[in-house]
Amino acid sequence: MIRGYRTHTLWVAFLLHRISGVALALFLPLHFWVLSYALTAPETLDGLLRWTDLGIVKFAEFGLVFLLSVHMFGGLRLMALEWLPWTSGQKTAAASAVAASTLVAGVFFLRAI
Repeated sequence: MIRGYRTHTLWVAFLLHRISGVALALFLPLHFWVLSYALTAPETLDGLLRWTDLGIVKFAEFGLVFLLSVHMFGGLRLMALEWLPWTSGQKTAAASAVAASTLVAGVFFLRAI
């Protein structure tokens, strides 16, 4: 049984914001660890950079950038909803506009690949 609040459109925005935040929190330590090889073991870093030429890694990088943008816009949405005196309909329209623009940007990005 689905609870009433989970049927609201903004529940998806909340869920995406949480999931993207957790994914980024898991990625950042790995990212900094790999970057540390630039100072400690440049040859190992070169090997890892060659590995990033694989198609699956490029797709994962797209996913990472997508999650970063979702998390950033989700945070901006939350700040705008809490700090600006909007009506409920205006909040939904603003969230829908951000979602649509993110979708359009993603389509353009995929066409560029």
